[in-house]
Amino acid sequence: MGAIRNLLALIGLVAVVGAGALFVKSQEIAEGFDPEAFAVYRDMAEKLIETRNGAEATSWRVPVTDDLSPEDVEEAMKSVANELNIKNVGELPLSLEVTAQTGEEYRYVKIFMFCNAATAANMMDYSDAFSAYLPCRITLLEDKTGKLWLYTLNMDIMIHGGAPLPTALREEAMQVKEILLEIMHRGAEGDF
Repeated sequence: MGAIRNLLALIGLVAVVGAGALFVKSQEIAEGFDPEAFAVYRDMAEKLIETRNGAEATSWRVPVTDDLSPEDVEEAMKSVANELNIKNVGELPLSLEVTAQTGEEYRYVKIFMFCNAATAANMMDYSDAFSAYLPCRITLLEDKTGKLWLYTLNMDIMIHGGAPLPTALREEAMQVKEILLEIMHRGAEGDF
């Protein structure tokens, strides 16, 4: 009986020491990340579990007011971008390309590309991998039910997902995020 008790006590001691070591190691790892990183990944994981779709988990979407046409949204977004001093550096009318290639009408999809070149350069000077996020894209699309939506990548992963960005770069990235969200929200409402 005493041997079993000693064995269980030893197992308990090893478990407590192991848990303590794991806690200390997790604290060391966490210290290297942006303070908001774990909240960003938690939200992403929750959305992934809910939707079972990685693209849904890493993007933001805004519904377009029902009475607006794609042209209304496009005009509003371009006006807001101009007002906020971010350049529309390209557009891809994807639905027209699909129709041209297949010969069949495709639902409305157009991708807009916005960029602040100075901020883009600063991001790439920090990490070449940030080039994969450039230029910032907003997609205007008609879903399978005919409802219009605006989509863009969740920039929080880029801003908060790793080590803290240098303060000036973080502020620039946050400003671009706010501009993109304003373009989306005002575009979705037809607000010039």
